Amino acid sequence: MKQKTSQQLPSPLVVEVTRGNMVESVHSIHAAVVRYDNQVLKSWGDPEKIVYARSAIKPLQALPLIESGAVDHFGLADHEIALACASHEGEETHTNAVTAWLQKIGCSEHDLCCGVHAPYHSGVAEELIRTGRKPSPIHNNCSGKHTGFLTTAKFYQEELKGYVNYQHPVQQRIVTVLEEMAGISLAEAPKGVDGCGIPVVGISLRHTALAMARFANPLDIPIKRQQAIQRITRAIQANPLMIAGHGRFCSLVTQQLHDRGFVKVGAEGVYIAVLPKQGLGITLKTADGAIRAAEMGMIKILLEVGALTKADYPALEKFLHPIIKNRAGLKVGEIR
Repeated sequence: MKQKTSQQLPSPLVVEVTRGNMVESVHSIHAAVVRYDNQVLKSWGDPEKIVYARSAIKPLQALPLIESGAVDHFGLADHEIALACASHEGEETHTNAVTAWLQKIGCSEHDLCCGVHAPYHSGVAEELIRTGRKPSPIHNNCSGKHTGFLTTAKFYQEELKGYVNYQHPVQQRIVTVLEEMAGISLAEAPKGVDGCGIPVVGISLRHTALAMARFANPLDIPIKRQQAIQRITRAIQANPLMIAGHGRFCSLVTQQLHDRGFVKVGAEGVYIAVLPKQGLGITLKTADGAIRAAEMGMIKILLEVGALTKADYPALEKFLHPIIKNRAGLKVGEIR
């Protein structure tokens, strides 16, 4: 098949940021909407663009946790399954759950290789400063995912040290899942290291969207994986605050979608959506990595495909019509 030239590609989505009566910044978005049977229904920009999906594909990375039997072996609950897919705020509900989960599997925060950063939730970060405490690995937004990795390693009685390395069985299981769900070989794909230390692999927007579409409608894949996907989906939909936190786009949009699906953010302006009722997967990436544009783009696409409707507007007003305020709290522009 002849490669499309840049002139033949559809136009990207464009998000503008205004200040006063002038457009101050412009963000371009590449995106693909794919059906579970690999049909590209809509695209913007270059759907073949290779991207690191980063944390957006945590639901895929959680599949071995379920398929292995580790979840049932350790008696994990739905909120812990959702936490394995989270980029959380470091709120107490998140950190308490991670701590309790680590105890269930006989591990501690010292076994986590995700590193340390201040909690994303400003109130929690301020409280740590006030009380003279330092953040720990459990405050890392990826601590739930890493606890999931430790859980499968413990279940298979594998070496815990180095579980983030590409050749470790934990990561090799994930590579296999990505290849199977996206329908491609990743042997020659670009590779790097994520912010939390695990490998990242470059996959096109189209193939990432296909993987998410097959997550949305897994009927043509083995029953064991179907059941794992359905379990993860139910867990996320039942615990939207676990995957992000109060006020966060992922949690609010997933809460609004309810049984229509869920969304998940990744670093550098990546988002995915899984829409089970429509059998669709969506992946987008802002060219400059801006999350503010990615959120606007995802809202636009969800409206375009009918996953969100006008009835959802009131609950999502701050994302539909975000405004720019100055330090005094006065409106000085908007994102559109």
